[in-house]
Amino acid sequence: MAIDPTRFCVNRKIAPALSIEQFFQLVHGLGLHKVELRNDMRSGKVTDNLSHSAVRELAQRYGLEIVTINAVYPFNQIDDALLAKTEALLKDAEGIGAKALVLCPLNDGTPVDAEETISALKTLAPLFEKYGVEGLVEPLGFPISSLRSAVHSQALIRDAGVPFRLVLDTFHHHLYEKAEEEFEKGIDINGIGLVHLSGVEDARPTAELTDEERIMLSKGDLLNSVAQVQRLERMGYRGIYAFEPFSSAMENWSAADIERELRQSIELLQA
Repeated sequence: MAIDPTRFCVNRKIAPALSIEQFFQLVHGLGLHKVELRNDMRSGKVTDNLSHSAVRELAQRYGLEIVTINAVYPFNQIDDALLAKTEALLKDAEGIGAKALVLCPLNDGTPVDAEETISALKTLAPLFEKYGVEGLVEPLGFPISSLRSAVHSQALIRDAGVPFRLVLDTFHHHLYEKAEEEFEKGIDINGIGLVHLSGVEDARPTAELTDEERIMLSKGDLLNSVAQVQRLERMGYRGIYAFEPFSSAMENWSAADIERELRQSIELLQA
């Protein structure tokens, strides 16, 4: 399986100990050209303490495209605070040149019905249009999540009549019990805007897995992320794959550790 290296992206979650410039240097040094930034890093800000123009200039210096900012949460619980948070992140995206903003659903065990989610999508869409930023909905597979299914998420996007697309995450796909039976017949490959990749080697029951178990890809990956990618390629997906491990173990990773893990993961995908 040969995937064009320009389709690989690195999520900043892999490098919690690095500054934005150090992170950009690392990605550039690997010969990669795409990154995702976040609003849940140590600083609590997408740009840390840098201005929008400084981040944009750094991205240009290192030849990088900022694919997304992660994330609006919980997008399907609309109130004034959520709208203000979304607009602030859209201003960040516009300011740094990020192409898209990720939308994550409520994940605390509270159910949210389909009509409320559709209403939220309809409410948010004009804001995204105003700033020229794409919306990417990421279902979360956790048992307590209010939106677990990729296929159902796409149906809600269609029902809302909004131009948003899907983030498909191999970890969250694995967590959702019905994902495999729904996927090939129900998924719209053209409606996938981004794929998040991680790996898990922890053998505890699937329903007990958390973000803490998410590492990089390996031959022992229980998510079968490589096989998930192979199927996506077979079905015609030609979009971006972003590496997004979450474990706190990465707090202690050096730049060399990150480079090694990224190279090994890419090699597994290209084998």
